Amino acid sequence: MKYARYILLIVLLALLIGGSYWARSKSRDEVCKEIKVEIENNEGATFVTATYVLEELERKHIIVKDKPVWQINVEEIEKVLLQSQYIETAECMFVNGGTLKIKVSQIVPVMRVFDGDQSYYVNKQGKRMTAVANCYTDVPIVKGHFTNNFTPMRMLPLVQYVESVPELKALVTMYCINDTNNIIIVPSVEGHVINIGNCSDYESKFKKLKLFYNKVMPVKGWMYYDTISVKWDYQVVATRRDKLVEVQNVYDPEQDEIPDDPGTMRVSSDSKAPINKMASEKNISAPKSSSPPATGENKVDTKKPAEQSSPPPDKKKENTPKNKSTNG
Repeated sequence: MKYARYILLIVLLALLIGGSYWARSKSRDEVCKEIKVEIENNEGATFVTATYVLEELERKHIIVKDKPVWQINVEEIEKVLLQSQYIETAECMFVNGGTLKIKVSQIVPVMRVFDGDQSYYVNKQGKRMTAVANCYTDVPIVKGHFTNNFTPMRMLPLVQYVESVPELKALVTMYCINDTNNIIIVPSVEGHVINIGNCSDYESKFKKLKLFYNKVMPVKGWMYYDTISVKWDYQVVATRRDKLVEVQNVYDPEQDEIPDDPGTMRVSSDSKAPINKMASEKNISAPKSSSPPATGENKVDTKKPAEQSSPPPDKKKENTPKNKSTNG
C-alpha cells in the first residue's frame, strides 16, 4: 500500500511534466488569429475606440496578427498603449484559440487647464491629454501659469472638494491663478469674484464665504462688491466696487499681506451683524459735541434777520428843530 502511493505520485508528476511540455509545444505552434479590443469606460465622452488601439500598435510597428503566440510580448504591448495620452489603463492577455484580448480604459479628465496658448485635460494621476474639438468633456476650468514647483496637481484637492459639494459645484465656474497665494474663483453669481488665497484650509474658507453670503450680501446687494477675499483667518475682506483708490499689492511669497482698505467690510464667524469699518472710523475720529466752540463770539443765525433797536432818546432831540430865542 505504501509503495502504491509512491508509484501513483510518480505517475502524476510525470503526467504533469509531460502535459506542460505538450502545452508549451502546442503554444509554440499556435499563432494569433484575432485581436479583440474592449473599452471599459466609453459611456460618456469617447476618446478611445478599438480602431484607435489597433492604429497605435501599427504606429509603433507592433505586429501581432498571424504571429506565433510565444513571440508576442504582452507586457510590451501594455507599455506602448499606456504611452498614449488618451489611454489611462491597459491590460493584454491571450485567451483560447490564439486570440489576443486587449482591455483598455480611456482617460478620465478631472479638470481642463488653460496655460497661455496651451489647453489640455488632466486626470487624477496628473496625466495630460491635449484638448481637441472632437474630445470635449464638461470639467472644471483652471486658468493660470504653471511651473514645475506649482503644477496643476496642486489644485486637485480643492477642485475635488468643490465637485463633491453640490452647492459649491453649482457656484464655481472657473479658477484663475494669479499666483500661489491669490487663487481667484469666478462664481456663477454675477457681480464679484472670490479670492481664496492658497489651496490650504479651503473648507474653513468656504464656511466664511457662506456666512458672508447669508448676512451681508442680502443687505448690501450682489453688485456692491467686486472682490470678496476669504484668504485670511477669522475675517472676510470685501472690496467695494465704487472705491476711489485701488491698492496695488506686490506679491511676496514670504509675506502674507493684509491690505488696509477703508472701503472694506470685515465679518468674523462669531459676529451677529456686519461692521462697517469706514463708518466706525469716522465716528471715532470726529466725535459729536453738544456745546458750541469757544471762540469768544456768538454765532449769528444768517437765516433770521437781526432785530432793530429803537433810537436812543438823545437822538430824537437832535432831530427836532431848535427854538429860536427872542429878545425882550
